[in-house]
Amino acid sequence: MKERSNKIGVGIVIAAIIIVVVTNEIGICSSSSEINRGSFPKGFVFGTASSAYQYEGAVKEDGRGPSVWDKFSHAFGKIIDFSNGDIAVDHYHRYEEDIQLMKDLGIDAYRLSISWSRIFPNGSGEINLAGIDHYNRVINALLAHGIEPYVTLYHWDMPQALVDKYNGWLSPEIIRDFATFAETCFHNFGDRVKHWITFNEPHSFATQGYDVGLHAPGRCSIFLHLFCPVGNSATEPYIVAHNVLRSHATVADIYRKKYRDVQHGSLGIAFDVIWFEPQTNTKGDIEAAQRAQDFQLGWFLDPLIFGDYPSSMRSRVGSRLPEFSAYEASLVKGSLDFVGINHYTTFYARENSTNIIGVLLNDTIADSGAITLPFNGTKAIGERANSIWLYIVPQGMRSLMNYIKQKYGNPPVIITENGMDDANNIFISIKDALKDEKRIRYHSGYLSSLLHSINEDGCNVKGYFVWSLLDNWEWAAGYTSRFGLYFVDYRDNLKRYPKQSVQWFKNFLNHSTVAGST
Repeated sequence: MKERSNKIGVGIVIAAIIIVVVTNEIGICSSSSEINRGSFPKGFVFGTASSAYQYEGAVKEDGRGPSVWDKFSHAFGKIIDFSNGDIAVDHYHRYEEDIQLMKDLGIDAYRLSISWSRIFPNGSGEINLAGIDHYNRVINALLAHGIEPYVTLYHWDMPQALVDKYNGWLSPEIIRDFATFAETCFHNFGDRVKHWITFNEPHSFATQGYDVGLHAPGRCSIFLHLFCPVGNSATEPYIVAHNVLRSHATVADIYRKKYRDVQHGSLGIAFDVIWFEPQTNTKGDIEAAQRAQDFQLGWFLDPLIFGDYPSSMRSRVGSRLPEFSAYEASLVKGSLDFVGINHYTTFYARENSTNIIGVLLNDTIADSGAITLPFNGTKAIGERANSIWLYIVPQGMRSLMNYIKQKYGNPPVIITENGMDDANNIFISIKDALKDEKRIRYHSGYLSSLLHSINEDGCNVKGYFVWSLLDNWEWAAGYTSRFGLYFVDYRDNLKRYPKQSVQWFKNFLNHSTVAGST
């Protein structure tokens, strides 16, 4: 979060939806102004999150090879403001400055991703030692400031060479190359990195990259290839997801057999999850909400917990949904040590009774048989942030945590991303841009909802990461969207300025009584 991407595909909101399992918890009214770090269980981790392509820049320095996002962002019309991540926020050169900001903020941990093409410029083959050296310096600097690194291995930046060679995630060859990359990271960094996330939002890059074509590598077949030159929206997202799950399981097996007993680390995946409420209490809408969740979180977490895809996917997708062999199913099942959740918002879900979407798209949206929108008629589900998909609904956090607890046996959960964006408005002063009262209300509300799920409902949540420390390059939204606690001045040498939310979080993390937003 992404790092957040525009989750709108050809006018249809790509969203996940789920059944209401704790309906009496809608409309939580909490004393959010009184919570602070001390309100949470001892050892609960607070951090911020980032990704390499959105932060680092320096795309041609120190031997780094091109990624799919280098190619995609330079293609005309793919990014809303025609920008790219060549410079991003220059974290590659300014990581020491940014780590000092983290230290000043008082966070416990920093979630970063490693650029695959900095380690293997061609995706495989010879290791680029300059890339190893860079991440060693970053990890050591974090630890020197008392900040624990949480490392994501794949945050969407596939080496372009592997797409050119065998179409990347569409080929089972990717399993071997990803495993080699992962093991190289375990070998070089695992003595200090104890928390690994193999993939960020596999649902996002499977659907956005291979269903609607709005993300790299930009493949789709919806509307007769009017938006994408190549692809098959009806099959490719499922193939990609299958190879991702097999890759994760292979890497988890390697880590557990060769590294875990020595390095004492853990390994998970960060899933994008929008909580969805049935639009009405009708049986059709309730079932549609559950199916939609099956086609988002269940698509990936069911195999990892239960050994196979949800039954609703099996019945609706049929032969287009790949099968696990008995060996693969045993490898995939139980291969998570924790569940990462990137949660931002809540939508409504209703039954797609007319199937107009199915006729037009013939893809994963149509397969779910659900229509998901942030409106019930003309009434929005909550206050909107800047992004057209992001509505502020704090109680969705508690509902989602309870759903995971009840369906999946209360596994350890880390909120690996949560946050909201403001517009990058060039017509307001920096002084005014730093006044982010809405962001303070957002985090106060979502943290309060999360706290209810832990203290009152017994949900097994271990940490919370803000997206994001800095305003940054936001995928297809480019620089139009600002998620940061720190304002980045794109017109003056990328200078960092603390928004009001920085002081709020400092107070929160210092165990102070947190004042409400002003």
